[in-house]
Order: sequence, then structure tokens, then C-alpha cells
Amino acid sequence: MTSAEQKKFIAEIAPIIQDEAKRRGYLVCSAVIAQACVESKYGASVLSDRYFNFFGLKCGKAWKGPSVNMKTKEEYIPGAPLTTIRDNFRVFSDIRAGVSGYYDFISTTRYASLKSARTAQEYLERIKAAGYATSSTYVNTNMNVVRKYDLTEWDKPLNGISDINPYSVPASTLKQGSSGIGVKWLQWELNQRGYGLKVDGIYGPKTSDAVRDYQNRNMLISDGIVGPATRGALLSGS
Repeated sequence: MTSAEQKKFIAEIAPIIQDEAKRRGYLVCSAVIAQACVESKYGASVLSDRYFNFFGLKCGKAWKGPSVNMKTKEEYIPGAPLTTIRDNFRVFSDIRAGVSGYYDFISTTRYASLKSARTAQEYLERIKAAGYATSSTYVNTNMNVVRKYDLTEWDKPLNGISDINPYSVPASTLKQGSSGIGVKWLQWELNQRGYGLKVDGIYGPKTSDAVRDYQNRNMLISDGIVGPATRGALLSGS
């Protein structure tokens, strides 16, 4: 599937997910958009194309609607080969019903913590911890999609995050061990790109890992040091 086709799928499903998230009181929808992309192969899977199930939702005991029996793969042991099984999956009437069905699925006490998640990273970590997915790489796989297509833009109408960084641009180089307002500026900027860091002004290992990943994605020297080149890229909106 081409990048253009992937973007077309996102353009179709993202507004519906955003609308449903807003209606139900969620602060993040970028993670859900990424889930739809990954689970449905950007709308190309049989389950999504024919049955509007974009999230691989299985029936379970609570489901009273139509279903379809299909093969799927599960990772029962982290890093081990996937196991092929058959299971019953929920069937929906159209794309909006499929999105609404996802939010119905996560409306139980088991997933209650998702409503207070303020970043895609936090949302994905919580839904993974609640047992939604078996893949050991589930969070990273979805976060890669969030970053690739700047999906956090869809979160702004939900959580009120400003487009303007409230912290001063650092004049000096930042690296692991740095602290202060300049690091908060850096963490805020990285969070706008989906990294889900705690804005605490402490340049620790998580901030360093995020910087290296950002540098790598933007063809910069991936050394974890925020000098003029990395700072300029962040300021340009890259």
C-alpha cells in the first residue's frame, strides 16, 4: 500500500474517531487512529473492508450482534513465533458503527484509565497494560504511525493543548544531565510529535531516547545532543 493510500484512509477515519472521542470525553484520539491503521492494515484487511471492524474486536461473551469466524495470529510469549488461531469477530454495518463499536468495547471498568490519558504514548501503554493486545511491540508499532503521520494534530481539539510552546528556547546545547526551562522546552516540543514525555525539566534517559529517535527520523546525527541543528529542526516544525 502506498503512502498516499494510507493518508487517504486516515483522512476518512480520523474525523470520525475524533468526533466519537470528543463526544465520549476522551482527551486523546491519535492513538486510536494509529490502532485503526495498524489493526486494519489501513482499511485493507478483510475484517475491515467487508465487516467494518477496524480494531480486530473479538466477540466475547458480551457481544450480541453479528459475527464472522476468521483466522488471526497471537503472540502468547514475547518474542516467540506467532500462533495462528481462529476466533469470532464483531461485524459492523458501516465505518461509523465500527468506530463507535471500539469505544463501546473500551467503555468497561477494565479500560477506565484511558479517559485520563493525555498523550498517545500514555494511552497506548495503558491499553496494552489492560490486556487489549498481546504483541510485545504494540506500543512502539502504533507510536511509529502516530509520529509518521503527525496524528497528535487530531488531539488538540480534545485536550486543549496550545500550539505555542510556553517555555523559552534554550540558547545553549542540551544533553543528558541537563536540567531547567530549556529542557522543558525540548520535552514540550517532542511531546507535540507524540513522544509522551513528562515535562519535568530533567534530561534523563527517556528524553535522550526520544531525542535520538527524533534525530534519526529527521536525518540528523543521532547522538542525543540538542545543538543548533536539532534545535533548528524543532523550531521549523520538522
